[in-house]
Formats: sequence, structure tokens, C-alpha cells
Amino acid sequence: MDAQQQATTSVSPDEMREKVVDQIRTVFDPEIPVNIFELGLIYNVDVTAGMDVLVEMTLTSPNCPAAQSMPAEVEQKVRSIDGIGEVVVEVVWDPPWTQEHMSEAARLELGIM
Repeated sequence: MDAQQQATTSVSPDEMREKVVDQIRTVFDPEIPVNIFELGLIYNVDVTAGMDVLVEMTLTSPNCPAAQSMPAEVEQKVRSIDGIGEVVVEVVWDPPWTQEHMSEAARLELGIM
């Protein structure tokens, strides 16, 4: 058993999901000073028993200037986690993003109540 396989056996999918979310919280929309998880741009994070990851995310608009760079940054940061298998980042448009997807902390940070 190699080091990556050992790492995956010692961490549950739920624990790995927490690590994935922690990494996603380090990604920021270049136009908004709040991480994309708190902005509500991450719709779903699935981690399989084999530590493969599917991230479903959206953008604030289809014309977002970070449409190419932000999903690639999410993928790169998730891939950097020890023990991760395959990583797929899928950009979805349904449901469309609205400010209601933002966490309370993000709304406070941006002065939106």
C-alpha cells in the first residue's frame, strides 16, 4: 500500500469533504472580497469512498470575468489535498445564483441585510 492509499484509508469521506471545503474557502471571487463558499457559489461537494471528488459550482453571472480561472483554481486547490483521487469541477447554471445563496457571514461582510 502506497502513502496515498494509506492516507485515504485513514480518512472518511466526510472528513475529506471537510478538507475539500476548507480548501475551497481559500478561493475568492476577484470582484468580491468573500470566499466562494460563503458567497454560495458551491452548490455541492461529493466525496466517494475512493476519495474521488465532484464539486458543483456556479458563478455570479455567465459573463463573470473569472469564468475560466475560478473553476480551474478550485480544481487545483482540491487536487493539492493529500489522498484525493479524481477531481471534477462542474459549472452549473441551475438554479441561477442570487444573493440569497450567500451565508449570513458573507452578507454581513458585504453590508447586505
